[in-house]
Amino acid sequence: MIAVLQRVSASSVYVDNVKIASIGKGLNILLGIMEGDDKEEIDKALAKIVNLRIFADEVGKMNLSLLDIRGEMLVISQFTLGASIKKGRRPSFDAAAKPDDAQRLYLYFIEQALKKVPVLHGKFGEHMDVYIENDGPVTILVDSKEL
Repeated sequence: MIAVLQRVSASSVYVDNVKIASIGKGLNILLGIMEGDDKEEIDKALAKIVNLRIFADEVGKMNLSLLDIRGEMLVISQFTLGASIKKGRRPSFDAAAKPDDAQRLYLYFIEQALKKVPVLHGKFGEHMDVYIENDGPVTILVDSKEL
């Protein structure tokens, strides 16, 4: 699983020019499910994500987690995070999980995250317009294979 975490002041997602979700302070997460990922990897990565101290405390130091600030999460499916550009000019997406597996684990991620923080999400497999008001900017890459 690869996740791009973006600390945001606000974020929203649109499908067919209709806003389907919007959050305030928290994390916008672009979530890519890779071939071979499982629930154990999702659980481990989610525990790391909600506890990362990437939000400013009262003196401006990155010392607070998403849980500490009671922030929100906007989760967007992003199979293109599995792209390989080693050969040619057209990316290969062979490392990304098959759609059925990816959707199952994407929904599992959301279900588990909801037990910890408020979560909204995009529509799996749809073309989406995502608006991100990146705070900092702070952007962190989480690869479950490295945890």
